[in-house]
Amino acid sequence: MEVQDQESLGRWDGLGSRDATSRTAAMEQIRQEVISKIQAIGPIPASPPLPPALGSPPKSDLNDILAHLLMLSRRCPYEDVKERCIQLLKAVQDLGVRIPRPLGNGPSRFIPEKEILHVSKVDTRTQSIFEDAFAALGRLDNISLVMGFHPQYLESFLRTQHYLLQMDGPLSLHYRHYIGIMAAARHQCSYLVNLHVNDFLQVGGDPKWLNGLDKAPQKLQQLGELNKILAHRPWLLTKEHIECLLKAEEHSWSLAELIHAVVLLTHYHSLASFTFGCGIMPEIHCNGGHTFRPPSLSQYCVCDITNGNGHANHHDDPLGNHEVCGEVEVLMERMKQLQECRDDEEASQEEMATRFEREKTESMLVVTAEEEECVPSRDISRHFEDPTYGYKDFSRRGEHVPTFRVQDYSWEDHGFSLVNRLYPDVGQMLDEKFQMAYNLTYNTMATHKDVDTSMLRRAIWNYIHCMFGIRYDDYDYGEINQLLDRSFKIYIKTMVCSPEKTTKRMYESFWRQFQHSEKVHVNLLLMEARMQAELLYALRAITRYMT
Repeated sequence: MEVQDQESLGRWDGLGSRDATSRTAAMEQIRQEVISKIQAIGPIPASPPLPPALGSPPKSDLNDILAHLLMLSRRCPYEDVKERCIQLLKAVQDLGVRIPRPLGNGPSRFIPEKEILHVSKVDTRTQSIFEDAFAALGRLDNISLVMGFHPQYLESFLRTQHYLLQMDGPLSLHYRHYIGIMAAARHQCSYLVNLHVNDFLQVGGDPKWLNGLDKAPQKLQQLGELNKILAHRPWLLTKEHIECLLKAEEHSWSLAELIHAVVLLTHYHSLASFTFGCGIMPEIHCNGGHTFRPPSLSQYCVCDITNGNGHANHHDDPLGNHEVCGEVEVLMERMKQLQECRDDEEASQEEMATRFEREKTESMLVVTAEEEECVPSRDISRHFEDPTYGYKDFSRRGEHVPTFRVQDYSWEDHGFSLVNRLYPDVGQMLDEKFQMAYNLTYNTMATHKDVDTSMLRRAIWNYIHCMFGIRYDDYDYGEINQLLDRSFKIYIKTMVCSPEKTTKRMYESFWRQFQHSEKVHVNLLLMEARMQAELLYALRAITRYMT
């Protein structure tokens, strides 16, 4: 994605206004600018064919503007701006200039575009949140569009992310985006890396830092080890790691800066999980989101793409229906039986501990899907060190994750207050976001209404924490095997531990009778449970250093 200077960034600002007159005036300025650029340079010659892997438009300021207009024509929450962008692109095309077209069908590879975009059309709250997000960032990104299935959560997520990246805090703005790049790169998440490379440059970051972590300041380089351990094996984090960062002489971090960095690292590790778990596509105006090449005859017709018909809908898959028929009813029956067992008998503390250890050991043996090696590209790997370091090496050596007992160190009693003390208000925002994901319910399961899903939500949350060695003494881990089947466990482990290996087949293979919105809800649970697990280990290490 090309870097835009401050003047070019200003051209889009008026489009985020809630005042229609201001938007009209801003669009007219953009129209005049585009027409004058075309008159100055004449029609752009057709570029020679590029190999499919490159797919980049020819580099020019005009092409950046056209790509941005294409994005607005599809993603702007204001219909008047959408219409004017479509008209302007058509006018440009009529002048003999090639205009870009989107690659892919919508915000997600897994969910039909029409289903995602329908949400804001029928829910005024979602529409209002989208307008606020667009005003703040000048874009409505694909992550927000997919999260729009759950507007209460989306509001909390955007408020927290905005505070972490843009409001007053211990770290400078360019440091924040660079840490986001470092964290996303650990999971080879080019979507988030590209977004934050652009944001990093917009807030005045030094382009040389983007040539590799070794070109960034020593202070940021020293964060590499913490980034690596938190992303893949947070249970190995010790107070010595914290001490190295806080006592590095002229490159030292303050406690407040370190808390800010830890929250950013865990936020982007877990957001990479969500990005891969929902099959999030590149933004339309970014590299990989559009092309200036004309469509080939073998591709879908325009009407298919605009209608979101490029996706096979896994709910209508005629194959394997006999396997999933009654899947929801079986799960509901198990929940009912478990509730009755809870009422009838209570296992001893020794038995509860044994069940946890058994589930923890079994979770280590669940193989993440698509076991072939994912080799990060140079574009991604230069932002972090030691690309071979990952979760699977640990489990394959037969080592065990030590048990972390929540009654000894919990988010509610310990982590929350530490974050709030060193980075005011953020502890509160994170707590609201965790609670929102954990407690979110519409009391439905597929087509069934008035269902209490709390048992299922708790099993998912606790299974993720169990994979990280975190134990709740009052929870019976025997319930997990009753409620989460093997294909679901494989999906959870892959998305949480090796998200870059998540595939569409895996997304479609669990809970086949459930709605896409329910699967997005699952992904929110996975993301927040993972973030809290990482945070618990980091904050415990900081607390141990402080005491």
